Amino acid sequence: MAEEIRNNQPEVDLGEQQRIRQEKLKALQEEGNDPFVITKYDQTHHSADIKADFEALEGKTVSVAGRMMSKRIMGKASFCNIQDLKGNIQSYVARDSIGEEEYKAFKKLDIGDIIGIKGEVFKTKTGEISIHASEVTLLSKSLQILPEKFHGLTNTDMRYRQRYIDLIMNQESKQTLINRSKIISAVRKYLDGEGFMEVETPMLVYNAGGAAARPFETHFNALDTDIKLRISLELYLKRLIVGGMERVYEIGRVFRNEGLDTRHNPEFTLMELYQAYTDYHGMMDLTENLYRYVAQEVLGTTKIVFNGIEMDLGKPFERITMLDAVKKYSGVDFNEINSTEEAQAVAKEHHVEFEPHHKKGDILNLFFEEFVEDHLVQPTFVMDHPIEISPLTKKKPEDPNYVERFEFFMNGWEMANAYSELNDPIDQRERFKAQEELLALGDEEANTTDEDFLYALELGMPPTGGIGFGIDRMTMLLTDSQAIRDVILFPTMKPLD
Repeated sequence: MAEEIRNNQPEVDLGEQQRIRQEKLKALQEEGNDPFVITKYDQTHHSADIKADFEALEGKTVSVAGRMMSKRIMGKASFCNIQDLKGNIQSYVARDSIGEEEYKAFKKLDIGDIIGIKGEVFKTKTGEISIHASEVTLLSKSLQILPEKFHGLTNTDMRYRQRYIDLIMNQESKQTLINRSKIISAVRKYLDGEGFMEVETPMLVYNAGGAAARPFETHFNALDTDIKLRISLELYLKRLIVGGMERVYEIGRVFRNEGLDTRHNPEFTLMELYQAYTDYHGMMDLTENLYRYVAQEVLGTTKIVFNGIEMDLGKPFERITMLDAVKKYSGVDFNEINSTEEAQAVAKEHHVEFEPHHKKGDILNLFFEEFVEDHLVQPTFVMDHPIEISPLTKKKPEDPNYVERFEFFMNGWEMANAYSELNDPIDQRERFKAQEELLALGDEEANTTDEDFLYALELGMPPTGGIGFGIDRMTMLLTDSQAIRDVILFPTMKPLD
């Protein structure tokens, strides 16, 4: 970071400034004032709380702590600005109020130092709520130069690599990541209120199933066996439904060995829940209510704006079948296509690429991805997927070529995936067999047979609805963030070397 700034601002000798800061620290330590021996500070208020409650706090003594972001020396009195968790506040520091020696020490402080200020709350002649300092305490010495001093942290790659600097310099980034925490808390609050129990399931698994994704693999030395990082939460949560836990959910990291782009990170946060004695219609109702609740709780409104487009979570969400959606946006009616050969011929006519092993249902899904997804801006449930792409889902009783599944879309993005869960162990074994055949043909995202899961199903699993959705994409939409890296504290990055 220092090298980047140095290249942009050659007239500034940062090495010299850092040497001066080191010398200041050494002098403090020799004087017996080492800031690093301080273990705590009595922080009574945050900046935003003081501003919000000024009438009650005016004239009262408060203590704030944070990073000094600016300092203006004016002879016997000075101003500085302190940034804390909730914002920033100005402090008026006068020699006659804190003492001559203390004022000399204050003038030697650097931008970026962590300090504590105790004093009375007042309002300046210009109307700015401030603190009239009676004590200034150096709590930690900053030995590096903050990049904003030299025209900002503009390199987005370095912002993600050094998130701690981004949090200091960019308050919008900080608020986005604070809102992420609030979103997760709101999700938990809603589900807990609906009688769901939060659980934890293994991250290290022998069979990484539950999704179409390539897993990360490693070796477990203690047992001398290969093991995978989970790609989904599904199969263990369903085991809990078998065990009689009727409503369960998990919010946790999953890992998929795939590419990086604005919507994908190889490790991301997934929420999955399973509810006994309901189906995918019940999951639609839950999803609609959950999204509406979280938006209202975190943002104070059900109308959100992403990239200048307003989406209204307060209105009933549209519901449409995949067949109808493809017909609407591509003009192709797959109800009139009776074989895989016909589907492949139609795909060639519409320049939709497919693999030799793709069947009619696979090609229907390819048409959906090509012609439909981008149109699904407002909240929309796309229902009744082909069986070929849904190995863990119940068939529709009236048409076994399709399953009781939906995907929830907003802004043209898939936001959630839900099923009436397959609880027939014989059917499930056949689905796993079909997946094994795809694996043999080179499909690295195909599932493998999970015998323990099949045994659990053979014991009996009640009719169940299940859903999974990405916390990261939900956060992106609710915070108007254009890239998934903006909502993950420490996204995966290519090593600098």
